[in-house]
Amino acid sequence: MAEKLVEIKNLKQHFNVGRPNMVKAVDGITFDIYKGETLGLVGESGCGKSTTGRTIIRLYDATDGQVLFNGVDVHGHKSAKKLKEFNRKMQMIFQDPYASLNPRMTVADIIAEGIDIHGLAKNRKQRMERVYDLLETVGLNKEHANRYPHEFSGGQRQRIGIARALAVEPDFIIADEPISALDVSIQAQVVNLMKKLQREKGLTYLFIAHDLSMVKYISDRIGVMYYGKLVELAPAEELYKNPLHPYTQSLLSAIPLPDPDSERTRKRKAYDPNTHNYGENEEVEMREISPGHFVYCSLKEFEQYKAQYK
Repeated sequence: MAEKLVEIKNLKQHFNVGRPNMVKAVDGITFDIYKGETLGLVGESGCGKSTTGRTIIRLYDATDGQVLFNGVDVHGHKSAKKLKEFNRKMQMIFQDPYASLNPRMTVADIIAEGIDIHGLAKNRKQRMERVYDLLETVGLNKEHANRYPHEFSGGQRQRIGIARALAVEPDFIIADEPISALDVSIQAQVVNLMKKLQREKGLTYLFIAHDLSMVKYISDRIGVMYYGKLVELAPAEELYKNPLHPYTQSLLSAIPLPDPDSERTRKRKAYDPNTHNYGENEEVEMREISPGHFVYCSLKEFEQYKAQYK
């Protein structure tokens, strides 16, 4: 059985925006990420997927719940040494390749910042050799090292962001919509690069996105979020072949088709959350419909979903 690298247990991230308003950005989600896999996390804008990633990596302190990384609680009290060690093992690639790079730093200094903090180079020569290797790894060359971010295209900047994440030799990378700001022609290049690096370095990814076709391409399993809740979790092929939750069905029905004739006749399925009509004391939770396929549902809905498999 695959080894768990990250365990999310009843994670909550609530933001108090002034009484009596409380935004439940992440509201009690539970899932695991296994070593060497890519878990895709999808949903519409504002559903809480980016907040989930930022809470996992501790950019936000969790309101409640646990995040375990290699069995150790990320949000527990840690010494500065332990936090530094954790920060090296878990890295993040940000959505905006324009805003996530310091415009006043050269590419070499951007990539080497983590190397300097963690003391991974003995001298300046070794530091620059490491920077050059990383640039080549992500498809750039050493001549780029002394340039500034404004001299690069969006795709090149995202490659620099990937190189920066790789610089400290992490085990786990959270990719927060890393291709959404890029041209379609560049998106595939970046995703193929990430898959290549995963094979070569044994990386584990949490890939956050709203492009369902691209998520299917890169992910082993996919989780679907809706208003802070995880509503479905399944292997990628299974989710696309047999979506059960009405919201997942709605998302998949919105994927555009490359055939104009099919696109004209295709029917999109709207999602109405009121159709569930849960009772006040009804227990609604993630339930396993088939091996590895979980759906957020009531007991009555669970029986209905199970019947579809008979």
